[in-house]
Order: sequence, then structure tokens, then C-alpha cells
Amino acid sequence: MSRHVLNPLERTRLEKAAADCGFELSPKLLGERLVFRSAQFPECVTVESLGDEGFSLQASVPMLLPELVKATNGFRVKDWNDLYVVLDKAAATARTMPDRVAQRFHLATATLPKSTEAERLVVQRVGQNLFRSALLDYWQGRCCVTGLAVPELLRASHIRPWALCDTDEQRLDVFNGLLLSPNLDALFDGGWVTFEPTGAIVIAASCPVTALELLGVVADSRVQGLKSEHLPYLGFHRQRVFRGTGATL
Repeated sequence: MSRHVLNPLERTRLEKAAADCGFELSPKLLGERLVFRSAQFPECVTVESLGDEGFSLQASVPMLLPELVKATNGFRVKDWNDLYVVLDKAAATARTMPDRVAQRFHLATATLPKSTEAERLVVQRVGQNLFRSALLDYWQGRCCVTGLAVPELLRASHIRPWALCDTDEQRLDVFNGLLLSPNLDALFDGGWVTFEPTGAIVIAASCPVTALELLGVVADSRVQGLKSEHLPYLGFHRQRVFRGTGATL
């Protein structure tokens, strides 16, 4: 089957999509494909129009694209709306790649004193604020379980707790965090709930059912959009933070 030829209108729309989604540099044309780029990060995404069949995408780093839409000849999306969703997420992921937040933290705190407990708390608050900003960006301002989209109400919840991390890179790794509504944050932070690699919620046997009902935790609660990079942290949470074996709802 012959390759779809990119027409001027499609190219203009793709260039607008790139700019709208955080790839603000002018895309580079490679044959019939466009390479989306940004000055904020080195990663890029290559997009090819397939005409009525949608778009094929490739990324310089695989984690930029959803794992569930992988195809043998590239990542596929079916229409413009899906393209925007995937590109938005790709740019957010690139901005918050592992170690990238930690690098910003080290730059921001390099000259801050760290001798006293009060000074160390100031440094810690800088890191926590950077971590929260990164999670808001990565999860696009929505609770990853409920979809609640009021940033002021959302909590940046560490999967492996801050105090139990070995390095700043672990503490500030965006994959060591879930953006949660306040009720779920309290349950997760306290070890009353955890999540399986599939995203399915697991409840501690000691957690009263009435409490779950009052807090609005429903049977099909699950994290949407987990990646493989989240799984080691979730394994730590299940083993070290969770209050028992529990049972999937």
C-alpha cells in the first residue's frame, strides 16, 4: 500500500497541533512525516498522517507514548482528538522525565543553607513544591483515579514515601507519585489502600466498608494510565506501606 502524501492543509493542522500541545519549535519535515520538537526537552515525537486511517506516531523515548496503543508499525491514533490527547501527554511526560525534576531541585537549592533542621525543612519544601508541579503536569491536572480536575483540591501523593527514599532522584521521580483527590490521598498515604500493577484498587481488610462508602471509594476504582516505570514504586508501597494483604474490590 502506497504511503499517504501529506497535503498543505494537513501539514498546517499538524504544525498547530504541535504548538498547542507543547512542541513549540517548528516541526522538521522528514519525507511525509513531521518531527515535533521543543526547547524545553530533547525528546521528540514523529507524526505521519495515514489519511482516513488516522496517524502513526513514533517517539525518541518509548515512555512518551501510551503503552496500550503500540502497533507493529508504530503507535496509532484514529483521529485529531486522539492525536491531541496523546501529544499533550507526551509533552507532559517529556517535561517530567526521571531525574529532570531532581536536576531542577539541585539547581534551586544549591545555594540554600542546610545546617539546621529549619533550613533543611525549607529545602524539603522546595522539593515538594517541584514534585507537586511535576505531578500536576504529568497527570494533566486530574486525579488519576477519579478524574477530579480541580488542582487546588488535588494532592501530590508519594508512592514510596519521601522519608523512605534513598536519593533525591527517587523522591522527585514523577513515576514515584500519584495525583489524587484528598480522600484517596489520605487512604493511600495511610496504607489503607494500594494499587495493583493493573491499576485496580486493593483495600486493607481492617478498613471499614462504611468508611469507604462515606469516602466515595467505589468497586471499580482504579488508576488510569499507569506505566511500567510506576510498578517498582507500587511494589514497595504494597510491601512496606499497605496495612495487610487486602482484597481487590
